[in-house]
Amino acid sequence: IVSVFLQNSRDLQTTLNILYILSELLTVGGGRRVAVFVSKGGPAILLKLLISASKESPPSEELMLQLHSLLAKVGPKDRKFGVKARLTGALNVTVNLLKQNLLNSKLVLPCLQVLRVYSSNSVNAISLGKSGAVELMFKIVGPHTKKNTTLLKVALDTLGALLKSKTNARRAVDRGHVPLLLFAYQDWHRNDTRQRHMLIRKGLLASLRNITNIKCGRTAFIEADGMRVLYNTSNECLPVRTLDPLVNTSSLIMRKCFPKNRLPLPTIKSAFHYPLPHVPAGGPVAQIYSQMPGVDDVVDDSDEETEADMENDTENEEDEKDCRNDDIETDLSKLRPREIHSRPFEELRVYDKFFLELSEDFQVSGVPYGRTRVDPFKLGVDASTFTSTFHLRHKFYNIYNLYLTSLVHYIEKKKIHLVRVLERVALEADSPLNGGGGGGGGVDEPPVNSTRHIHSPLLVGGIAAARRGGGGGSSAGGSDCGSEGPEEEGPLLEVPDTALLLPLHDPDLYVEMVKGTASVPRYSEVAYPDYFGHVAPTFREPLLERAYGVQRAKIFQDIERLIHPNDILDKVVYDLDIPSGPVIADDGESLKFNSQFESGNLRKAIHVRQHEYDLVLNSDINSNHYHQWFYFEVSGMRVGTDYRFNIINCEKSNSQFNYGMQVLMYSVQEAIGGKPRWVRTGEDICYYKNHFSRSSIATGGQKGKSYYTMTFTMNFSHKDDVCYFAYHYPYTYSTLKMHLSKLEDLRSPQIYWRQDVLCETLAGNSCPLLTITAMPEATTNDHLCPFKNRPVIFLSARVHPGETNASWVMKGTLEFLMGSSQLAHSLREAYIFKIVPMLNPDGVINGNHRCSLSGEDLNRQWQNPSHELHPTIYHTKSLLQYLAHIQRAPLVFCDYHGHSRKKNVFMYGCSVKETVWQSNISTSSCDLHEDLGYRTLPKILSQMASAFSMGSCSFVVERSKESTARVVVWREIGVQRSYTMESTLCGCDQGKYKGLQIGTRELEEMGAQFCLALLRLKRLTSPLGLRTQQHFLDVESDLMETRAKVTSPTTYVMEEDEPSFQEEVDYSADSNDDDPDPDVEASNEPEDAALHLDTLSDCETANHKK
Repeated sequence: IVSVFLQNSRDLQTTLNILYILSELLTVGGGRRVAVFVSKGGPAILLKLLISASKESPPSEELMLQLHSLLAKVGPKDRKFGVKARLTGALNVTVNLLKQNLLNSKLVLPCLQVLRVYSSNSVNAISLGKSGAVELMFKIVGPHTKKNTTLLKVALDTLGALLKSKTNARRAVDRGHVPLLLFAYQDWHRNDTRQRHMLIRKGLLASLRNITNIKCGRTAFIEADGMRVLYNTSNECLPVRTLDPLVNTSSLIMRKCFPKNRLPLPTIKSAFHYPLPHVPAGGPVAQIYSQMPGVDDVVDDSDEETEADMENDTENEEDEKDCRNDDIETDLSKLRPREIHSRPFEELRVYDKFFLELSEDFQVSGVPYGRTRVDPFKLGVDASTFTSTFHLRHKFYNIYNLYLTSLVHYIEKKKIHLVRVLERVALEADSPLNGGGGGGGGVDEPPVNSTRHIHSPLLVGGIAAARRGGGGGSSAGGSDCGSEGPEEEGPLLEVPDTALLLPLHDPDLYVEMVKGTASVPRYSEVAYPDYFGHVAPTFREPLLERAYGVQRAKIFQDIERLIHPNDILDKVVYDLDIPSGPVIADDGESLKFNSQFESGNLRKAIHVRQHEYDLVLNSDINSNHYHQWFYFEVSGMRVGTDYRFNIINCEKSNSQFNYGMQVLMYSVQEAIGGKPRWVRTGEDICYYKNHFSRSSIATGGQKGKSYYTMTFTMNFSHKDDVCYFAYHYPYTYSTLKMHLSKLEDLRSPQIYWRQDVLCETLAGNSCPLLTITAMPEATTNDHLCPFKNRPVIFLSARVHPGETNASWVMKGTLEFLMGSSQLAHSLREAYIFKIVPMLNPDGVINGNHRCSLSGEDLNRQWQNPSHELHPTIYHTKSLLQYLAHIQRAPLVFCDYHGHSRKKNVFMYGCSVKETVWQSNISTSSCDLHEDLGYRTLPKILSQMASAFSMGSCSFVVERSKESTARVVVWREIGVQRSYTMESTLCGCDQGKYKGLQIGTRELEEMGAQFCLALLRLKRLTSPLGLRTQQHFLDVESDLMETRAKVTSPTTYVMEEDEPSFQEEVDYSADSNDDDPDPDVEASNEPEDAALHLDTLSDCETANHKK
C-alpha cells in the first residue's frame, strides 16, 4: 500500500508523510519488515523517487534526507541493490548531493551511509572513484577531533570499501593521500588516550591496508616512513590487550610493506651437484638442466601480488576447509583394481633369487638357511675387517673439539693437558674396531652408567682438511674417511658406552658402516649423536604451550631490522658455497656451525644481530626447493644467553611448529654426563610468512610467493657445549646398516632371515631387501608346504628422506619380528615378510628432504619408474610384479611415511566406494560392489594402538596420487590392503599420548603394534569358520559413520603425499588452540589381552602369552 502511494503521490508533503510512516514501520519492525519491503520491490521505488527528486531545482533537502536514510536502511538487505542503483543513475545523484552539502552534517551522514552500501559492489566502487568519491572522503577524513565522530567513522568505512579497488587505490596514491592517512592515524593514536575511538583508528588502518595491496601503495607507505609510524604506535599499544586488533592490523600492513628481499644465496639450486646418467624429458629437473648459465634464479620477477593473495593473508594462510577437492579420481575404469602385467614373466624371472624360501628344500648342508646368502658387507663394510672386529683393540677415531667442563678437576688431578675440545668422531682409515659391544640392557635407567675410554684428541690429516674445504663438492664417489695421522695416542677420556645399553647400537660398528657409505659431498666426519646413539628419555615431553603474542613479537623483531639498521651485523659464519670451506674463522664472538656429516643439512648461517642467526637450508640435490629437513651442529655458546635461530627458507604455508612441536637437540656435554639423548627443546617457536621472495622458477611459474620462517629461541645450559639440532630424530643410512648387522647377529636358529642387496642406488649405495619368517619345523613336505604357502606381507619405508620417523617405526617392526616372544614367533609362522627398510638411501645420506639424487620425488615414480634414475622403485615394483605373476600377491602392502602437518598415526588406503561417495559421480550399485576388508587393518590398529586415529584415515583415491606406491600397488598389482601409514612428526591429540610430543619409544611401539595387528588380521582372514559376521557389521558401520575427509590439491612445490591437516593458525591473535577433530574415534580395548600392550618389547610381550 505504501509503495502504491509513493508511486502515485505528486505532492511533496504527502510524499514526506509517507516516508515518515515508512521509516517508523521499518525501524520498529526490524529485519523482517525490511526483508518484506525489499521483496515487494521497495528499494527500486525509492531509487526512482530519488532520481525524480534530483531533477527538481533545487531538490528538497528534507526529501533527500529521508530518501537516503531509508536507502541506507534497506540497501544492505537487497543483494542487487548496487546493480539497481547503478542502472538507475542513483550513484551520481548521491555523489553530487554530497559535494554540494559537505558542510551540512545532517545531510552528509545518510549520504555517506548510502555510499557505503553502494561501494560494497566492486563495479560501483570503480564508478564512484571516477566521479570523485575518493577525493570527497579525504575531504571529510582528518586529524583528531571531538566533533562528528560518527560521521568520520562512516566516511572511513566508505573510504575503505572504495580503496578495495586497485584503480581507486592508485588514485589515492597519486593524489598523495598515504601520508595524510598516516598523519591522521598517528594523531588519533596520540590523542585518543581513553581508547574511545577504536573504530576510527581501525578505519584508518583498514584504508592503509587496502592501499598497500598494490605495489605503488607499498612504495608510498615506505617513503612516508609508514613502517616507523606503525611500529612505534603498535609498541605503545601492546600493553593494552583491548588494542590487539590495531596491533594485528598494523603488523599485517608492515609485513606486506617490508621490502621483498632475495635469499642470500648465489643460486637456489643445491650447493651440491650430481651428474645424472640422463636428464628426464620434462619436469623440474629438465628445467634446471636447461637453465642458461648466468641466469639469476634467486630473484623474484613478479610485479605485485594480487589482491586475493593479500587478503588471504589476513586470516589463515592455508584455509582449505571450504575448498572443493577437484583432485578426486572420477574415472571408474581407473578406480577398478586390476592386475596389469606390463612386463613379460621372462623378464621377471631374474627376481627368483629374492624368493629362495619358496623353492628351497632345506636339505643342503653348510650355511644355515635363513642366513644372508649374499655378502652382508656389500652394504659397505669390508668382510676382512669385520672378521677381526671383535678381536682387535680400538684405535682412536680422532675425536676433537668438545669442551669438557665436567672433567676439569679430573684433568687437573691427572695432569692431562687437552688443548682442544671434543666435538665429534672423525673417521680414520683402516682403524680396527674395538672389541665388546654386546649386552642388552634397559634404556630406562638415567643416567647412563656404563662407560668406555677413547683417546682425545688425535687430529689426523683428513679431518682438519674437511673443515676447511669441500664446501661445494660435486663428485659422486664414496666418503673420504680421512688419511692416516700420527700414531701417538692422546689421553684417555671416559665417555658413555651406549653399546652396552642399546642392543642394536655399536659406535665402532657404526664407524665401519660410514666408511662404506658414498655421499656426494664426500663426508669425512661422523656426528656425535649418530656415533653414540640415542637413549630415549623416560620423562614425557608435552606439546609446547604457545605464549600469547609470541608470533607477533617475532614479526616485530624482524621489522626492527628495517627500523634500526645500525643493529645489523650481517656476518656470514658458515657457507657451503665458499670453495675454500664452509666454516669461516671469526673473532670468537659468533657461534660456530657445521653440517658436514651424514644426513646433515645447513647451507648457510648468518650472524644478523648480537644473538640472532638466520639459517638457510640446502635444496635437495638436482632440485631448487624442498626445504624442510635440517640437521646441524652449533658450538661456542655462552650460558644464560637467549639465542634466536631463524630458518628463513621454509616453503610450506603452515607447520606443526605452530601447534606445540619443538625442535630436537642433542647436547654432547649432557651425553658425557651420562644422558646421550635427543630432547625436545626451544622456546618462542612459531612459523610465519617472511619477506624473502621465492623465484617463480622454483614455484612452477607461480609469482609473488614468499618463503616462511621457522624461528625458535634457545638458552644453552653449558658453556662451549657442542649441540646438534634436527627437525626430527635422525636415522641415517649407516644406522640402518648397523641395525641390520646387529639384528642378524642376535637372531635365533628358529628365525628364517635373509638379507639381499636389491640393487644399487645412483651413488652406488646398496638397497637392502629383508626376508623374515619362521624356519620350518622339519624338512618333510607336511612342514615345507605350509611354509611356502604362507601369505606375503610387503613393507617399505623412508622413500622420503626427511620423514625419519618412518625409519623408527620400521625399527620397531624389525625388532618385534626378530624377537623371542611367543607373539613374534606366531607372527613369523603366519607370514613371510618382505621388507625394503629404506627406499631412498641416497636422499637420506645427503640430507635431502624429499628427493633422490635424480631430483625427483620417488613416491611419484611408481607408475613408470626408470631403471637408471629410480632403481630402488623399479626393482621394488618388479618384486611385486613377480609375486603377482606367480599368484602370490601380498596380503598387505604398507609403505611407512611421516606427516608434517597432522597429529597421531593414521593410514591411507584405496576404496572405489568411498572415492565415488566423495566425488558425487553417478554410478550403479553394481559398480560399487567392494569387499570391505581394506578397513580391517586400520580398524584393528585403532582398537589397540593409542597413537592411531581411525578418524584421520582416508580411503579416497586422488588423481595427484595415482603414481604413489599405495595407489599403484592397489591398482596394478591388485593388493586390496595397500596402505600408506603416516606417523606424526609432532604428537598426539587423543588416547594415552594426548598432549604429548611423539618420541622414538612411541614410534618403535607403533611398529610393534602394527605387527600385532597383522597377527589379529591373520585370525580374521582365516577360513570362514573362524570369522564372525559381527566383525563385518562393525566395519560396515564404521564405513557409514566415518566419511573420508579430503581437501584441495597440494601445491606444486611441497606436494604432500596425502591431504594436509585441517588445523587453522590465527595469525592475528596468535591463538594456539587446535581445531577439534570431530571424527576421531574413541579407542576401544581389544578383547584379546595379548593385544593390549602399552610397551611392546619382547621381554614384556612374553608375559602376555595366551
